[in-house]
Amino acid sequence: MPLKSIDIHEAKAHLSRLLDRVQAGEQIVIAKAGRPIARLVPIEVTHRSIRIGALKGRVKVPDSFNTMFGEEIAAMFGAAPQPSVRKRK
Repeated sequence: MPLKSIDIHEAKAHLSRLLDRVQAGEQIVIAKAGRPIARLVPIEVTHRSIRIGALKGRVKVPDSFNTMFGEEIAAMFGAAPQPSVRKRK
């Protein structure tokens, strides 16, 4: 893809549009008095993949996890503790 050269005055006036084009993958050269002085290029963003469930089978979560410290937390907020409800498996 050939690089498009833009005069610095045009670049100042249309920076948002130029950045949209760069974000779409285009490279743009900014020139002053016909001489190239800068290049706008997209930044390559590397995405790390997130693996959901990576700890499955390695970590044991206690059945009481959702009710742990319930009385202490309720006391901090001045509320009466709620009765614990257990889910069936």
